[in-house]
Amino acid sequence: MTLNMKERLAELVREFARRRVAVVGDAVADQFLYGEIGRVSREAPVLILRHERTETVPGGAANCANNLASLGARSSLVAVVGGDEAGRALVEKLGAAGVDCRGVIASGSRRTTTKVRVLAGHAHSLKQQVIRVDYEGEPLEDSAVKSELGARLRAAADGADAIIVSDYNYGVASGVVVETLREIARARDLPVLVDSRFRLTEFAGFTSATPNEDELEHTVGARLDEDAQLARAATDLLSRLEHRALLVTRGKHGMLLVEKDQRPTQIAAVGEREAVDVTGAGDTVIATYALALASGATFAEAARLANHAGGIVVMKRGTACVTPEELLASVEAGDER
Repeated sequence: MTLNMKERLAELVREFARRRVAVVGDAVADQFLYGEIGRVSREAPVLILRHERTETVPGGAANCANNLASLGARSSLVAVVGGDEAGRALVEKLGAAGVDCRGVIASGSRRTTTKVRVLAGHAHSLKQQVIRVDYEGEPLEDSAVKSELGARLRAAADGADAIIVSDYNYGVASGVVVETLREIARARDLPVLVDSRFRLTEFAGFTSATPNEDELEHTVGARLDEDAQLARAATDLLSRLEHRALLVTRGKHGMLLVEKDQRPTQIAAVGEREAVDVTGAGDTVIATYALALASGATFAEAARLANHAGGIVVMKRGTACVTPEELLASVEAGDER
């Protein structure tokens, strides 16, 4: 007897704890500075905030690895951080979450890419983001570090069921890393999933990718205002990339799954409420997508689970993760058949 969709998706989630997934890419320290609005400054027409607390959480590739661990999988990260407070805090948080950080290189000559979000509000009210300040690390140019990343990627891939590339264009996913990925994929037939902000066409020949609509438009160089245009562009890009599938995230419009030699599939967004915070949602989506594929899911099944995970995480404030229990509850409440 064939399992119905809800039972199948739940079965896949229960397999997550048996899987190991490696992430390679640009780790980011996401900092959230909370302050209570005190008064208007006499020096300029700006608000003065009384600092309450500052939290540092994993962002970028680190958030992806963190989500894998939160979903119950064995997760490892290959990345570079600076020898600074933000880098130390990042590795400490990841270690506490159960992420294997033996692939993380701490370089004293680099600054950890840090994104500081200032959230302000009155006492006893929800804090709203008022500004973001980015401290960007320099692009990675050190050939010795790039070579070492390749070696650590090989070690992290040993025993892995899938690999995720989380590329924010800070240099970790260099030519050395991409070639290492190709060697690993050829030798072990591993699924390699790609999330690249600006360089997706440089990752041809892997398994799948998860661009959002803006990234798809940037890649194809055209505005895509209609569903039919989006589907055609995604299908053309899939052919160019020589991937097996492309999962386009569309915010409140859900997702578009394009598979080789199949008609595009529109997947409606989970839930009816407006998103609270989309920070890091793409990391959650690709972590769930990759983990489902590593557990034996079809692309359609993996996309549906990723859609549920994305719908959960955007209802949380800040850079957040999803748990298996939350995912199972969302699947049970969904309308899959």
